[in-house]
Amino acid sequence: MDRFSVNKPKITVILANLGTPDAATVPAVREFLKEFLSDSRVIEIPKLLWQIILRAFILPFRPKRVAHAYASVWGEDSPMREIMFQQVAWLKPRLEAAYPDFELNVVPAMSYGNPGLKALLQQLPPQEHLLVLPLFPQYSATSTAPQYDQLAEWVMQQRNLPGLTIIRDYYQHPLYIQALAESVRNYWAEHGRTEKLLMSFHGIPQPYADKGDPYAERCRITADKVAQALGLSDEQWAISFQSRFGKQEWVKPYTDALLTEWAQQGVKSVQVLSPAFSADCLETLEELAIQNAELFKAQGGQSYAYIPALNTQPLHLQLFEQLLSAHLTALQQTFASY
Repeated sequence: MDRFSVNKPKITVILANLGTPDAATVPAVREFLKEFLSDSRVIEIPKLLWQIILRAFILPFRPKRVAHAYASVWGEDSPMREIMFQQVAWLKPRLEAAYPDFELNVVPAMSYGNPGLKALLQQLPPQEHLLVLPLFPQYSATSTAPQYDQLAEWVMQQRNLPGLTIIRDYYQHPLYIQALAESVRNYWAEHGRTEKLLMSFHGIPQPYADKGDPYAERCRITADKVAQALGLSDEQWAISFQSRFGKQEWVKPYTDALLTEWAQQGVKSVQVLSPAFSADCLETLEELAIQNAELFKAQGGQSYAYIPALNTQPLHLQLFEQLLSAHLTALQQTFASY
């Protein structure tokens, strides 16, 4: 054996989503909200002022309502965490088989809560390369950027740094658009079509977009491409933004306002898709699927249905595999040249 031979390059692939409480209880939700809402990427109010508001007016009261909402969608675990683990379990053996020249590890992580990205990074043995896939189809400083921040903080503490690749987003990747369109077609095949298809995305404050966050524009591009793939006319679909928080203006149109307007105009049937989510979670399963259904029907609508997120649908998993494989193949060629 050549005494100068080296071990297989250690490569860690990280699938990273936003986060979820450890349990559907008030203490667990309070701990999660404290971490999440303390991030200055999420809330851009001056830190001292915001901490007073957070600790005096939000954390004493909001966790009870949120914990009740989580309990309504909780299974053996949080839906987001369960789905992320399933996504990793599908990808891991396929990537390991495709890249036998690497000592490859595929792991889940979250910006907030567990399994935490910060903790994962601290536990990693020396690596040749980290490949990070934030599970946000449309980049935003409120969702994707916190993962950049945590990686940057970890990088500052390291002496022997690995290579680092972050897949910023995939909002108009052909396979992503195809996966969304197929999910709608499959839903139509089973449940029939409605008068309107609403593509509702998580919202961000309008000032964030005014300062240069590209999220809202990326959402509009995604929605337009899905509508084109489905052959929809302008009258058959719309885009909106959900989940406002606080009193400032958010990116419009608002999902609840648009649903109210449609119902009052005589629209009787709506199906709702939320392309911003790679996994169903509290926001999709409780707010979008339940609260907004009640709102639409209370205003005169008759039929409202939520089309599930892509979760572990085959094309969605193949999209992740394709995104990661492009970078792993490039790394394979790089290490082969050593």
